Amino acid sequence: MNNINKMLFLVFKSVMKKENTKILLVDDEPDIVEIIRFNLEKEGYQVSTACNGQEAIDVAEKVNPHLIILDIMMPVLDGIEACERLRRNPKFSDTVIMFLTARGEDYSYVAAFDAGADDYTTKPVKPKVLVSKVKGLLRRFKDKETDHTKLEFKNLIIDRDEYKIIFHDKEFAIPRKEFELFFLLASKPGKVFKREKIMEKIWGSDVVVGDRTIDVHIRKLREKIGDQYFKTIKGVGYTFVKNEN
Repeated sequence: MNNINKMLFLVFKSVMKKENTKILLVDDEPDIVEIIRFNLEKEGYQVSTACNGQEAIDVAEKVNPHLIILDIMMPVLDGIEACERLRRNPKFSDTVIMFLTARGEDYSYVAAFDAGADDYTTKPVKPKVLVSKVKGLLRRFKDKETDHTKLEFKNLIIDRDEYKIIFHDKEFAIPRKEFELFFLLASKPGKVFKREKIMEKIWGSDVVVGDRTIDVHIRKLREKIGDQYFKTIKGVGYTFVKNEN
């Protein structure tokens, strides 16, 4: 196969992969939907749309998207509530959810991630930038598919398929970002994860969050699980400690 044919094959292969990638776009502003949909379909993605949170849930049930782009302020059901309902359904536990909204307040940002969002972007955003963020989020989704989905330790099970933790035979759920941070640390006991690497793995390199975000999430995990699993490496990051007691 010559170089030109190889190049054509790789382009074709890339397009075919994108054609199998489904995106649900949810916004109550038709102009925004039209622009974003055009740019995503130009990249080869399958795009479905909805104009409110309830319709988003209904469409997601039918098409089972890989990624959902959600506005916050919408009629019938807002994006935050829609995200929470989607995350309560195990079917969408690994679906990537990205908020795209005009609201840039800190409390909206916090509420979005507490609801289970993977990313948060404020309008207006250039189509090329949005497409780039979508590609990055989908790469993270693909990486997760190759990882282990369940970690088991004495008195502790961390199940990413169902986003649940079983601790001393008691099952409970925690916010998505706390779960992903816990799973990341526990995936390699004893390994010191630098703060920069944690930020990149859990929030992504394109997301800007506060300096204390990781510390707050660790504190919440310690309150729920206990101190015994988490060790702070001052000035560096955190590590997971196996507890055999």
